[in-house]
Order: sequence, then structure tokens, then C-alpha cells
Amino acid sequence: MILLYTDFGYEGPYVGQIKAVLRRLAPDVPAIDIMHDAPVWNPRAAAYLLAALAQESDVGDVWLCVVDPGVGGSRLPVIFDCGGVTFVGPDNGLFEPIRRRIPDSRLTRIDWRPERLSATFHGRDLFAPVAAMIARGDPVPRSDLPLSGDRPGADWPDSLAEVIYVDAFGNLVTGLAGSMLQDVQSLRVGSQTMGFARTFSDVPAGSLFWHRNSSGLVEVAANQARAVDLLEIAQGAIVEVA
Repeated sequence: MILLYTDFGYEGPYVGQIKAVLRRLAPDVPAIDIMHDAPVWNPRAAAYLLAALAQESDVGDVWLCVVDPGVGGSRLPVIFDCGGVTFVGPDNGLFEPIRRRIPDSRLTRIDWRPERLSATFHGRDLFAPVAAMIARGDPVPRSDLPLSGDRPGADWPDSLAEVIYVDAFGNLVTGLAGSMLQDVQSLRVGSQTMGFARTFSDVPAGSLFWHRNSSGLVEVAANQARAVDLLEIAQGAIVEVA
């Protein structure tokens, strides 16, 4: 499969244009929309969310990932190979949390260029064709890059104690790994402190709690209510562990 992860949103032509390229170049490979509302212009927040979602990958999967505020600038286009799963996208830290968890990996600069390369839409013109080539099993001209040193995202923490995504239900997904917290610990977000619950129905309607979501991240939620509205906060809010 080719799995799409972008901040393009579901309105406008951008997702459709990318999928048209994939359909043309790799018609026998399913292209799956994982999400197109990744944190906008925010590779750091998007990186922790991607790392959690990518845990469900299988050998042979190709992730086409575009959260790329530096498109057309000095950031490099890269292929990141790890454990039989391949990621294609910008070298802006988007793959950094995954890299730390999989030491046996390879990062390469994409040297191939299409005949037409828009300065502002590498997702369509560069990354999508490269993802299609990889999915077909075709070689892609590339050069090895170091995985150590002063790389984009090298100074980011292993877990991010802030809200990285607000879903359609108003739940607040954090960049904290659920395995880092014990059930007896509390979480403070904004002006409120909340305890742990295994699932929504374990607390009264309208009550706030934190839990480990289906992707393994710490999430602040409310039973039959929107936590984002109850707390009056937004993406980027700091989370404190008590």
C-alpha cells in the first residue's frame, strides 16, 4: 500500500492531484488516505503523530508524508527506509521520532527530478512519483545521508508534552507515549487536572479524563463532550504530568 499523510486538508484539489499521480504511475497499488489534517505547517507535532500511526505498518508499505512548510527551500527531499517500511517526504524532522526507535535504518537524498517540478508542490511532482516507483519496485536515484549529527529534529524530546492534534470529537491527542504514564498519575492541561480512565464510559457524562488512545498516545478526552471546548485550549497547549 501507499499510505498518505499530509496537512493539505480535505478541501481543494491537492489530495486529488496526488492520488491521480499515484493512480497513473502505480495503478495496481492501493493508495490509502491515513489523514490529510495533520498539524498544519508543524513538522514537529506531525512527527510524533506519524510515529504513533506508523506502528501499524507492514513490510512493503510506502508512506507518502507531506508536512512541508519549507517546500522549495533548502530542506532536502528524502527516502527513509526502516524495517521494510519506506517513508518519502521532506527532511525537516518529520521522520525523527521513528528514526530513534529503529536504529537499523537508512536515510537517502532523492536525486531524481521530474521534467516538471513546481516550486510549491513537491508532494505532487516529486514525492508522489518517487513513492510510486518504490511501490512498483523500481530503483530511485539517491545518495546516502548521515543519520547522526546536527540533523533536523535532533534536539526534539523523545515524547512531546503538548497537544499535537485535536480530532473531530474534540479529543486532545498529546505527543506523550502512553507507556510513560502510570494509571495513578494525573494530567494537568490548561487550568484543570484530570485522572486516568480506561475508556469513555468509565466516567460520568461531561467529565474530563486522560487515557491511552488506540495509537498508544496519551489523550485528553471527555465522555460525550468536547474536551477542547471544556478546556478552552488549542493545539500546542502544554501538558503537565503530576
